Amino acid sequence: MDSNEREPAEGALPAAAPAPPAPPRAAGIAGLSTPYRVLAALALGAVGVGACLHLGLVFLHVAPANTVGKQNARLVDGWIYPEFEQNWKLFAPNPLQQNIAVEVRAQVRTAGGELLTRDWRDLSAEDGAAIRHTLLPSHTEQNELRRAWDFFTGSHDEDNKPDGERGELAEQYLKRIAVGRLTGATPGEERIVRIQLRSATRSVAAPSWSGEKTDAQTYYRELPWWNV
Repeated sequence: MDSNEREPAEGALPAAAPAPPAPPRAAGIAGLSTPYRVLAALALGAVGVGACLHLGLVFLHVAPANTVGKQNARLVDGWIYPEFEQNWKLFAPNPLQQNIAVEVRAQVRTAGGELLTRDWRDLSAEDGAAIRHTLLPSHTEQNELRRAWDFFTGSHDEDNKPDGERGELAEQYLKRIAVGRLTGATPGEERIVRIQLRSATRSVAAPSWSGEKTDAQTYYRELPWWNV
């Protein structure tokens, strides 16, 4: 027997084997403890239900007239307007053939108490300048003002009278947007008292190869003054 090898002493216990390595933790939700897995499943379920509900209401809004849409018209309109409003109908897109610019002016009270009426300000041109040459333009800059004006004209008659609750909501929505735009450009010593909006509508010119004649005149639609 090698002198370096020794027999264990009589009565001594054998050395304990090393513990096996812990199994790797599962990825994703499966790696969480049971309470957290339950909470994660509930959260994902709530998001999924909300997404399905939103898509369903948008579908009923843009779909052709049907029984389900008519029976739930109040629910659909309450969810869609004004933030999620669509300007097209399923299977029937309606491309615009006019350029419509929304302009606003304000009456302001100066620090000395004088009431001044400012010049018209082209909000649509400002939105266009903000997204020009931009690879990923903001959805708000592209559509917020345009859709607000469409919402207003679609819920008012030619005399700018609202046709119900939707019309009143459209006025509040449009006024809120206009005041927000003006607030950032109004000096601190001036206070906005009233605002007025108008649209400047010009038909899109026909292509040069077409014999069609286009009315190039600009038509204005002025709204009444709104108190702020």
